[in-house]
Amino acid sequence: MANSPQSKKRARQNEARFQINKARRSRIRTFLRKVEEAIASGDKESATKALRAAQPEMMRGVTKGVLHKNTVARKMSRLSARVKTTGA
Repeated sequence: MANSPQSKKRARQNEARFQINKARRSRIRTFLRKVEEAIASGDKESATKALRAAQPEMMRGVTKGVLHKNTVARKMSRLSARVKTTGA
C-alpha cells in the first residue's frame, strides 16, 4: 500500500491512466473486430472501408503508448494482405 503522499498520488495517476489505456485498447479491438467480420463476410469493399477506419485508431494507439509500433505495423500488414485476397 502507498504510504507517502507522492506514492499515493502516483497510485491515483496510474489508475487513471490504466482506465484511459483500457478504453483505448478496447476501441482498437472493436475496429479490428469490424475488419475481421468484413473479411469473414467476403465483402472486399466493406473490408477495405473497415481497414481504412482502423488504421488511424491503431496508429493513435502507438503514439499514446498503448501498443508497440512494430506490433501495429505487423497487424496492419497482415490485415491488408487478407483484405487484398478477400473475394478473389
